[in-house]
Amino acid sequence: MTLAEIWAGMAAVIAAIPQSGLLMAVVGALACGWIGGLMVRRRVPLGQLIRTVGTAGLAAILIIVVLQLSRFEQRLDIAVPELGLPQQVVGGSETRVPIASDGHFWLRAQVNGQAVDFMVDTGATLTAVSKGVAQRAGLEPRRGGIPISLKTANGVIAAQISSIDTLRFGNVAAHGLDAVVLPNSGETNVIGMNFLSRLKSWRVEGNMMIMVPHHPQPAELSR
Repeated sequence: MTLAEIWAGMAAVIAAIPQSGLLMAVVGALACGWIGGLMVRRRVPLGQLIRTVGTAGLAAILIIVVLQLSRFEQRLDIAVPELGLPQQVVGGSETRVPIASDGHFWLRAQVNGQAVDFMVDTGATLTAVSKGVAQRAGLEPRRGGIPISLKTANGVIAAQISSIDTLRFGNVAAHGLDAVVLPNSGETNVIGMNFLSRLKSWRVEGNMMIMVPHHPQPAELSR
């Protein structure tokens, strides 16, 4: 990664601060710590308390960030409904997706009841949807969510994370799946590894991608 890319990523995150409650909280906690430290050095009453509040705030924010990042890896995934982190579940039965003429695997899915075309991308960490799809499917940025810096053809952007209540295609259904909402992606939507890793297995045989969910099928996915 070049210095220009690092700087662009930092700029994207800084630009997202006013839109992210979590980043605003970081700024507030840092300010408390700095002001408290200044008050302590000048022996101003309550300085130690303010500094402690700032430190505790940063510790709490760190825990929230770790919880959110853990959802990118199935083995570390933790569901905390109170923080808007629902359990990510994928179930159903074997589904086969044929390769398209462009060499990619495309599928027609239902996102919260809305028809959406997805490209399966094994190089993508997270499932991603366009801003238009997010609006049609009622996907809202997660409260207190951390913005994700993504490198696109138009440069580095900061994207928000949402949760898809229900995503269905073929014989497969997913609930609570994290998805990045891309602000400037046209109509490109991607199924990423946070979905594929929650399958029992997936493989490519000839011109067919075969997805096999875990068994037995969770009861809530059979409805």
